[in-house]
Amino acid sequence: MPLHKTSKAFTLCLLTASILGTSLIPDGKAYASPPDAIQGQVTEVKTARTSDEKIAEWGNWAKDHAYRLDTIQPAGTNNGTTPFKDLAMLKPLLHDKRFVFLGESSHGVAEFNLAKTRLIQFLHQEMGYHVLAFESGLGNTSLAYGKAGQQSAEQTMKDSIFGVWWSKEIMPLFEYIKTSRKSEQPLVLTGFDIQLQNPLFDGAWLKDKVMAGRLAEAEQKLSGYSAGTDLAAYRQEKRQLIQVYKDALKSLKTEANEAHLKLLYPDNPKLSALLERSLNDRIRVAEEYVEISIESTLGMESGDYTPFLKSMEWRDQAMLDNLMWLATEVYPTEKFIVWGHNDHIRKAQTEVMGSPYPVALMGEQLSDEMKKYSYVLGLYPASGQTADNMGNVHDVLPAEPGSMESILSAAGAPYTFIDLRYRNHESGNSWMFEPRFAYSWGMIPESFVPRDQYDGILLIDNVKPPEYIRSSASSKSSAPAED
Repeated sequence: MPLHKTSKAFTLCLLTASILGTSLIPDGKAYASPPDAIQGQVTEVKTARTSDEKIAEWGNWAKDHAYRLDTIQPAGTNNGTTPFKDLAMLKPLLHDKRFVFLGESSHGVAEFNLAKTRLIQFLHQEMGYHVLAFESGLGNTSLAYGKAGQQSAEQTMKDSIFGVWWSKEIMPLFEYIKTSRKSEQPLVLTGFDIQLQNPLFDGAWLKDKVMAGRLAEAEQKLSGYSAGTDLAAYRQEKRQLIQVYKDALKSLKTEANEAHLKLLYPDNPKLSALLERSLNDRIRVAEEYVEISIESTLGMESGDYTPFLKSMEWRDQAMLDNLMWLATEVYPTEKFIVWGHNDHIRKAQTEVMGSPYPVALMGEQLSDEMKKYSYVLGLYPASGQTADNMGNVHDVLPAEPGSMESILSAAGAPYTFIDLRYRNHESGNSWMFEPRFAYSWGMIPESFVPRDQYDGILLIDNVKPPEYIRSSASSKSSAPAED
């Protein structure tokens, strides 16, 4: 199938949004506008010719072997029962897994937020997963979690995660995080991204107010340079900005500041170490990533796609470094739930034909040992509508015959789960061992071997865009989001 014109235009817009920080903001405005002309490199993807008889055999196999979830609605936080009977089939699949990666083919699907929240509740309550790591800023999530028990769930959401997830459908997760603070084993919220994210560091967690002011000013400058194109000006001021972060590190680690942190952020006893890591990340970003981001923006404006791919690889390596640091240094005995886009978590991104990101991202960079103790779940829509990072609504394109979505849709259920990892090759499931067609974002055609990318797939029918929660005068920030 030739690449759909609409999906090609969307792909180019998506790439530009990722570079410029032009992502969904809850009030519907953007921080920057895409250039008028962008030349991306989008590979045409065609479906393999498959007989109608074979497609029918795959569909019949899916009817017999797929699990049909009863619901995707999160359990009530005050419900004394644990209504997760339909998820019991996950227990033998995950019993020896330390990491469960929860993906999504689009950030703009209401049902994905609901389904993942319910899965998180199940994993926390019944399988001992106590850390939730988001594709959002390490510093932002750590600071927000430090006040999770003292402020509203909505404020914790806005302070912690990218704006693409600010929605009515994700609020049960943050209500759950707040309620779990009172339990013997809370669900800990953290993040692993390195991108600058609103709210930028205002230095409130530094007792030295002069230093806090210097840090806030440096954050504004670094954010502006990162989203801009003035490479010469940045290089002139770069060393001064890095010195501010080094000075902030010294201020953070004083005995007086430790007491200050405990007073302001009582719900996160690990906060000092997490902020130290976040400031060191800022130094790395200032030393390397800002220049890469500027070069990416300039490259896209001139039609050169290569710097953008370099920025994606750099970011994902940094995200993986943070995730492994969290798992080995901060929470070395805990099991993790990881929330991110399918592109970031799947196991062999470079083998995906048609992806706008044909580079080794976080999931592919995982060591073989870590992959052994991980389970990667990809979420896809079968029909309906999704929103992109700018909040624009798009129809999910009809599933192609023989595509992954069409095969799983044959199960005839609104919520269909299939395990790929523990299936032996047979005639009826040969589709998962060979290249199959699927849509990213519900409209970007891709081809990949499902079993090489994911351990399981959750297909949800008739999806809709999230009901976004807009900024208000009392909100601390507009929290832009990134893909």
